[in-house]
Amino acid sequence: MADQEYKPSHSPDPTEPADPDAARPPATPGTGADRTSDAVETVYDASTGAAAEDRVAVASQFQLMWWRFRRHRLAMFGGIVILLFYSVVVFADFLAYASPQASEAERSLMPPQRVYLFDDGSFSPHVFGLDSRRNPQTFQREYFANPDDKIELSFFAEGFEYNLFGFIPTNRHLIGTKDREIGESVFLLGTDVQGRDMWSRLMYATRISLTIGLVAVIVSIALGVVMGGLSGFYGGWVDMVVQRMMELLYSIPTIPLWMGLAAAVPDHWSILRIYFAITVIIALIGWTELARVVRGRLLALREEDFVMAANLAGASQFRVIFVHLVPLVLSHIIAAVSLALPAMIVAETSLSFLGLGLRPPAVSWGVLLQGAQNIQAVALTPWLLLPAIPVIVVILAFSFLGDGLRDAADPYGM
Repeated sequence: MADQEYKPSHSPDPTEPADPDAARPPATPGTGADRTSDAVETVYDASTGAAAEDRVAVASQFQLMWWRFRRHRLAMFGGIVILLFYSVVVFADFLAYASPQASEAERSLMPPQRVYLFDDGSFSPHVFGLDSRRNPQTFQREYFANPDDKIELSFFAEGFEYNLFGFIPTNRHLIGTKDREIGESVFLLGTDVQGRDMWSRLMYATRISLTIGLVAVIVSIALGVVMGGLSGFYGGWVDMVVQRMMELLYSIPTIPLWMGLAAAVPDHWSILRIYFAITVIIALIGWTELARVVRGRLLALREEDFVMAANLAGASQFRVIFVHLVPLVLSHIIAAVSLALPAMIVAETSLSFLGLGLRPPAVSWGVLLQGAQNIQAVALTPWLLLPAIPVIVVILAFSFLGDGLRDAADPYGM
């Protein structure tokens, strides 16, 4: 039998393009990093069509900070808590249902009233009025709820006149009563020794305590960044002069300084003006800690190649310091701000509690805590310690927020 030559049914044409799938190796399960990389490559921005990696490459510094900050759960929680407290600052008049100075001796040291939300199965918030009697053994006035004196509560009710946001006259408040004056019958957090409503006073105290240190913090941060930046960038005699000035200011004891300034301020000034002046003066000597941090960082960064490139490109020294170098220490600045604000709050509370800061008739957390300076008051009227709760919560919230902002602003953070 003659040999037959084998011819394939189809011979590939060298001019045809090769099938890309034929040369691709079979898919094998990869590692978690490979799968993550593949997933990132397939994520696209709906508005620009750019891949996720391209979004990171072109993202601004604040976008990268926000993406890192969102992963910090405690920082997000702390930020929400702080926003809620500062909303109280804005709407203190709306949230308070009585004047912070309205007093009545007959309702001195009344305990908080319990709020009932339902009545006969329907939503009907109400409280019961309080009657008092004198204990024949302790001679202390005791209060008890009167079930026959039902006081119905309403929302967005009319009350005393005030200016919302400072220029909108209104008399609407979050809580009110339907048939009587709320400031004379309802005391959700009790009253102080002069019969003033603690809830309303706490709202106004929150406004003052959270805002009184903002200007001082801004001044201290600005001075710390400028003086520390100049000291670290120039070095030499500039560094020596700034450091000696910082050591002089850092050595001044705080409490005696407060006592001296409190006695030196003119007597005809208002209470808030006195404390504001003292706070600003304290801020003028409170910038030293941040200045030391900024100086140390700039001493290490001023020899980097990008600084030399900026100088060769003709950038001014001001631009090199505050555009190229200071943003690299932004995490330290943010951490300092997050610690300076609660430090001011604690300082105001402590000094007002001791009688060195704000004094009545001004209202702040420290002023409210003056009524709980003895053990008898704490034992018999524990609701006078309620202003300490927002102090603790705000300090913790600022601490959580500061940790998250510091990590988010760290250029070497992941």
